[in-house]
Amino acid sequence: MKSAIAITDLSVSFFSHAALRKVSALFPAKRISVLLGRSGSGKTTLLRAVNRLNEEFPGCATRGRVRVDFGEGPREVYAAREQEGIALSELRLRAGMLFQTPNCFPVSVYRNIAMPLALVGGAPDREIPDRVREALHSVGLWKELQDRLDAPAERLSGGQQQRLCLARLLALEPSILLLDEPTASLDVHAAREIEALLQELSARYTVIMVSHELSQARRMADRILVCSKGSLSAVYEHPEELSDAMLTELLDS
Repeated sequence: MKSAIAITDLSVSFFSHAALRKVSALFPAKRISVLLGRSGSGKTTLLRAVNRLNEEFPGCATRGRVRVDFGEGPREVYAAREQEGIALSELRLRAGMLFQTPNCFPVSVYRNIAMPLALVGGAPDREIPDRVREALHSVGLWKELQDRLDAPAERLSGGQQQRLCLARLLALEPSILLLDEPTASLDVHAAREIEALLQELSARYTVIMVSHELSQARRMADRILVCSKGSLSAVYEHPEELSDAMLTELLDS
């Protein structure tokens, strides 16, 4: 199975406090990998290391190796020399991130997608309407919002806002989706809609998702990586075979 991300001996600290300790892991392409663990176990730090978001926090020091493959062969994320690795702007464009709480821009539904397409993606003006429509279609929002494109995004429901944020991400044509507990702030119905959508998208995208819910991890994951105290304590290729008792024991170890 082809790997989209290969991590070797990755350590991350903040002001000399270790958040990750020599973690090594492979993430298969076009599968859903779920990072499961208690709060403070290192799962979000591991996720953010893929597109160097940890560097946005003060006191961060990263050691080890992360390689990403967007379909053209492996490329270094933390290269010793900048010219040997992938540029930060390209990395964050092609390994896009969705956060726990919807972070819609304080503009219209349409402009939430159109602005990044123009400013970040460099899309020509003539292409933007079609790409906005395609992005909204991809997350099942077009029928709901085609007559409300000029409405403020903050007036949408929580589930609609999170799908809009995902549409904004997909419009920029990433290869990897990094999801930090994307259903944590949603009600059960909206959460299940996002889960179903992500399972559909995994046929086209490599998905790495952070979760702290055992049932969600088992429902969604093609493989589960259990994080504990800044390390990986277990990797499961067949999550459906795991019981709550087995996972709870691992999480508490």
